[in-house]
Amino acid sequence: MEIVNDVALVLRTRKPHLLAEKSATFKVVKEDDGMFTLAVKWTLEDAQILAGMGLKKVPSTIQRDYNWTGRYKPFAHQKETAGFLTLHKKAFCFNEQGTGKTASVIWAADYLLSIGAIKRVLVICPLSIMKSAWQQDLFTFAMHRGCAVAYGTSAQRKKIINAGTEFLIINFDGVGVVKEEILKGGFDMIVVDEASAYKNVSTTRWKVLNEIVAQAKWLWMLTGTPAAQSPLDAFGLARLVNPTQCPKYFGQFRDKVMRKISQYIWRPTLNADKIVHQVLQPAIRFEKSQCLDLPPVTHVDREAPLTAQQQKYYTMLKKQMIIHADGEQVTSVNAATNLNKLLQISGGAVYTDEREVIEFDVSNRLQVVLEVIEESSHKVLVFVPFTHTIDLLYEYLTKHKISCDIISGKVSVNKRADIIHRFQTVPDPHVLIIQPQAASHGLTLTAANTIVWYSPVPSVETYLQANARIDRPGQHNPMTIVHIRGSEMEAKLYTLLRSNISSHEKIVDLYKQEITS
Repeated sequence: MEIVNDVALVLRTRKPHLLAEKSATFKVVKEDDGMFTLAVKWTLEDAQILAGMGLKKVPSTIQRDYNWTGRYKPFAHQKETAGFLTLHKKAFCFNEQGTGKTASVIWAADYLLSIGAIKRVLVICPLSIMKSAWQQDLFTFAMHRGCAVAYGTSAQRKKIINAGTEFLIINFDGVGVVKEEILKGGFDMIVVDEASAYKNVSTTRWKVLNEIVAQAKWLWMLTGTPAAQSPLDAFGLARLVNPTQCPKYFGQFRDKVMRKISQYIWRPTLNADKIVHQVLQPAIRFEKSQCLDLPPVTHVDREAPLTAQQQKYYTMLKKQMIIHADGEQVTSVNAATNLNKLLQISGGAVYTDEREVIEFDVSNRLQVVLEVIEESSHKVLVFVPFTHTIDLLYEYLTKHKISCDIISGKVSVNKRADIIHRFQTVPDPHVLIIQPQAASHGLTLTAANTIVWYSPVPSVETYLQANARIDRPGQHNPMTIVHIRGSEMEAKLYTLLRSNISSHEKIVDLYKQEITS
């Protein structure tokens, strides 16, 4: 069976009865030597039937009928991704981080809303991208649609859900808090971003989602790394999207994709990749290297809200600064010093005047770093300005079995050279935690195509030089630079850095804005 005209949707097959059983809109035009030419009415339902029968490159009616809304025109791979999703009520999108899959999903969902195929969309995603990615992109690509972020107390979340907006955004852990309201909320489409968070079927998080998607007609699960650490990671995702093609029990799946070496050691079977591919269907994937129309560098913002402890001391320090600034002239020196202390609190560790270190609960920010690393298909650089925070992050990533190493002012020249050589030539370390001031001119780290700024630096030159470690000859992949922020001050500082505006020139203004906000 093949499509011979994707404008009028004409196809040829030896078995027209297979199509006739599924839809009355397929008409035989002519027969020639046992091959039948069929004309199709070409509704979305017809295209979905063809896609469900395994026919490749079925065109979606979104390509014919949709006016791509928003401020920007879609790239070719975004149109193809949106078309694919409209053809599959339950599907995976494995597009690599930085390929604009959020916009593809928004366009696809907007089209389905416009033709009445769905009425309401629930987006489940990490806390860090509820506003900076999903809400912002909805304002950018579908500003005519209502959207709301369900965050806060249980009562606040329930009120927001019951308001009935077309798009509702909620974080992973918030779903269980308001499960009953979600079940009654009329959501016929569920979108799960960074879906690898649902790889474990034994968690409460997975069980709650399984109950919710059971009553939804549509489920799209998005992740750039569906089985990054083990073939077993695919089981939880497959059970949600493709349960009929996946063993019912985890042990059955494990025995198909893993072989036991000893009591505690298992290794993937020779055909594990093939089995994982089969159960994670239907799926679409674009890597950044395939998207020739992408810009060479994509900037992404991730929210890491200050914890209650951080917020308490951040507010306390600001009040002290306001008292000290009252009636005194704010100089660039004391402005820089005080902003630095606020940045330290955001990062998780403050240095006192006696050079003692006070640690803070920085779990939100550490979790965001881990999310970005797990969604990255290549190696990652994490720039961390403060020495003690580097140690916090190293311990956290090591605990989560992420192979990493450190380059800072404490690391000798010889050891630094060895770390760089291994990073560029062998699988481990997968992540380099770097103090930005130690990322000297000429240093090549092109094995990575993702940079994470744990917190901003007050120097444009340092920022640009650090980013240049991956953006240099030898880099073969489009790059992503991720800014993690927990306060408005950090967001403004990142804006200055990206705009190539010397923050030294603006540091007094930035400080005054912060203490008067």
